[in-house]
Amino acid sequence: MAANPNRKRIVCLANSRKYGGRCIAGKEIAAASDPGVWVRPVSERPTGELNDYERQYRDRSEPQLLDVIVVPVLEPQPESYQRENWLLDTSCFWLKIGRLESPELNSLVDDGAPLWVNGYSSGSGRNDRIPQRLAADLVSSLRFIHVAWLELSVTRGKLAGRFRYDEVEYWLSITDPAYERAYHSKPNGTYPLGECFLTVSLGESYRGYTYKLVAAIIALADKTTIAELTAGVEQPSLFGG
Repeated sequence: MAANPNRKRIVCLANSRKYGGRCIAGKEIAAASDPGVWVRPVSERPTGELNDYERQYRDRSEPQLLDVIVVPVLEPQPESYQRENWLLDTSCFWLKIGRLESPELNSLVDDGAPLWVNGYSSGSGRNDRIPQRLAADLVSSLRFIHVAWLELSVTRGKLAGRFRYDEVEYWLSITDPAYERAYHSKPNGTYPLGECFLTVSLGESYRGYTYKLVAAIIALADKTTIAELTAGVEQPSLFGG
């Protein structure tokens, strides 16, 4: 059966803070064993964030990382380097049809390559921003990567993550709301998480730069987090039978 062009079936790989709402993104599943391209549903607001109502299931709950979701969309809505954007159809609820098991995450990892353009750092980060003139030539804004270690840093309630990927060290702001809530009240300092999968996103330009953000964290060494992610899952594997 052909896929419905007005419905996107995705694995949720980000539900991150964005202004007063959220940015949700995932990889499309067109067929079994075929994780495909990135999809980011966006609203008609200038910065595209989704409010509570726009990202709901019928039971009023909202998507979680690794949910498999059917998202109603209207048309592609690319914006500069954010080519993955699709305008959301707000007349329909989202539909959860399953969950992805954590061992299957490797099938979603993007090919190893630098995180777009490196060599530009803010005062509080490392390789965390790209001049707007260079970002304008990019053709993607989302990456799903695996890192051997992630170190969280709390500074006056602000959360950042340090990791090494493709032989380059990064220090990026974190917009994963689950980790922001968990670490907001912790004392200033560093907190190792170990091996992780990360969704890295390019946000909107700000004062001449586009910033790289850690939009989602799946920490494999955090047994509590993995248990919460897979709690109540009785769905069969969606990849590999």
